[in-house]
Amino acid sequence: MMNNNSVLIVDDEEDIRNLLEIYLKSEGVHVLTASNGVEALAVLERNKIDLIILDIMMPRMDGIQACMKIRLENKMPIVMLSAKNEDTDKILGLNVGADDYIAKPFNPLEVVARVKSQLRRFKDLNDFRPTSENEIKINGLTINTTTHEVIVDGMEVKLTPLEFSILEILTRNRGIVLSSEKIYTQVWHEPFRNSDNTVAVHIRNIREKIEVNPKEPKYIKVIWGVGYKVDK
Repeated sequence: MMNNNSVLIVDDEEDIRNLLEIYLKSEGVHVLTASNGVEALAVLERNKIDLIILDIMMPRMDGIQACMKIRLENKMPIVMLSAKNEDTDKILGLNVGADDYIAKPFNPLEVVARVKSQLRRFKDLNDFRPTSENEIKINGLTINTTTHEVIVDGMEVKLTPLEFSILEILTRNRGIVLSSEKIYTQVWHEPFRNSDNTVAVHIRNIREKIEVNPKEPKYIKVIWGVGYKVDK
């Protein structure tokens, strides 16, 4: 059960909002709804939201624009919905800060499972850690696992919760090559989908934020055909 969690469903189709609301409420979730990005931002200002389910194609303000605005001040998980089952839409959503992506038509039970996974991961990320292990330092990169701050050469870098989790896993396993499957299962807490390029997209976004030259990375290295690693 997901008692005490609040989920905001943003979709211009009332039937979809109602369907997801029924399934989420059956899990003990407090549900709020909005029909477009403008309404979603207004709801977000007035309520504490733990996760957002956000459709891409909507009037007034679409999901991409809404996600960008939400990410300026909020770190809660965002799950994108789209009627287009295309990699370009998925990559665009992940690039602007979404944590997961589900194509329409969907099985509502899968949506509930993804929501549970994201909420569990976000809770784990925000749980307090012992002071003795709350900082990871590597060649000008400092990661504070208590405050979730990332500092590169004295400048703070803003990462999404998923980006932070991926970077933390890689830096805690310095010198070890981690496959996309290993990273995915540790961060998302669900089975890896072989055709999924989600990890690659998030790592590219992390590099854009922490590397001086993402094409010649100082921190996150690709071991082609194997995975990713951070050198010792």
